[in-house]
Amino acid sequence: MHRVLLWFKQDLRLDDHPALQAAMDADRVLPLYVFDPDLLQPGPLGCRRLGVHRARFLMESLAALDGELRQRGSGLLVLQGQAEQLIPRLAEQLDLDEVLTLEEIAPQSRAQLEALCQALGPAQLRELPGNNLLHAADLPCAPSELPQVFSQFRERIEQRLPVFQPRPAAMRLPPLPDNASAYFAALPSLSQLGLGEPLSVPNSAFPFSGGEPAAQARLRDYLWLTQGVRSYRETRNGMIGSEYSSKLSPWLANGALSPRRVVAELRRHESQYGQNDSTRALWQEMLWREFFRWTLVRHGEALFRADGLKATARAPQQLDERFEQWCQGRTGMPLVDANMRELAATGFMSNRGRQIVASYLVGNLQQDWRHGAAWFEEHLLDYDPASNWGNWAYLAGVASDPHRQHLANALRQARQYDPSAAYVSLWLPELRDVPQHLRHTPFLLPHLQLDAMGYPRLERIPEDWKPYLPSAA
Repeated sequence: MHRVLLWFKQDLRLDDHPALQAAMDADRVLPLYVFDPDLLQPGPLGCRRLGVHRARFLMESLAALDGELRQRGSGLLVLQGQAEQLIPRLAEQLDLDEVLTLEEIAPQSRAQLEALCQALGPAQLRELPGNNLLHAADLPCAPSELPQVFSQFRERIEQRLPVFQPRPAAMRLPPLPDNASAYFAALPSLSQLGLGEPLSVPNSAFPFSGGEPAAQARLRDYLWLTQGVRSYRETRNGMIGSEYSSKLSPWLANGALSPRRVVAELRRHESQYGQNDSTRALWQEMLWREFFRWTLVRHGEALFRADGLKATARAPQQLDERFEQWCQGRTGMPLVDANMRELAATGFMSNRGRQIVASYLVGNLQQDWRHGAAWFEEHLLDYDPASNWGNWAYLAGVASDPHRQHLANALRQARQYDPSAAYVSLWLPELRDVPQHLRHTPFLLPHLQLDAMGYPRLERIPEDWKPYLPSAA
């Protein structure tokens, strides 16, 4: 009798799941997720690796996965601890022959798989193709030879585009091993994990739940029902509401949604309604995600160093009270503060907002980019190591791209992307009584007025902001 442990990690779905498909031949299958409480402890840069918003989203995703498995005659065992210690014990106690899981690309996750392999004993560990859009066999060359610049990477990939044919989940799964039910317990609540429940925020741009059913529903809505994808290019720089972008990234990050499913549906949409600039733009975003994943495969630990992938680049490495002010949304620059408060309140921030606050931290405040990346890691619902650290390194000018820093002028961006100050008014209630034309520049108000509102004063107005100040100033 062939007994298998199916280890879920950042792949919390049944659709298009190579390890699940490999498990279908077994007589008994035990689906397992291991929650590591160390994620809730501060890491080397002072931030936790998992904050309250992503923890809530994770627990919703696990509950949804358990529900999907139960409908198919199975269930999800969730244990707390270190996988490399727990899995060998389970394999021994339940006499399991094989552990099936998806391959990993981040250095810490790779090291964990190797440690598990050493500890497993007679059971075999089998890794199947992971959460990439393209498997190694689909690439036009060896990963080490892929272009290091995105535009060239895209050209190479598009020269020989694979056809994506994701396989849906089976309607029934093999039963659980005998005696496995003794190990099952209720999912821990956020309070039991010591996190407390986040408040729900009516203004959230991401009002969705975790889990595969919610992910599939959003994909269906965006591509088929509302067809929001057809105007994505025009709306993608928005900051308010749930419809300015696809919002698929949190489910892609924890694997409740397969990138191959997204692209297969996008291609199906294009074959029915035609390709346009917006559908091409969404495809390009999926390729950016892929570019950063292969960058991480290639460079590993180097992506997390202060000088990134360029030993010659010198990104700022100081850290002072300005970093804390940035985290709290109290820099005195309203657009930056509004974005940082949205992130703290909801775990989400627009792509445009991320570029603005990251540029401000590195360029204007001259703070160490790695601490900004670590803050995002704790707070973002859609944190993914390759995209997060890859984007920050790119912006700090320490990626493999030949350009210098990609820094934005925050006040110019405010005028362009929040012309009526609606976004700033939404997240900074203390500025709502300021005349609209001054809401982006409250630092021009008298000291006493600012103090009375309780909003911090910006000490120095950058030279490159002068053209964007109100004309009366």
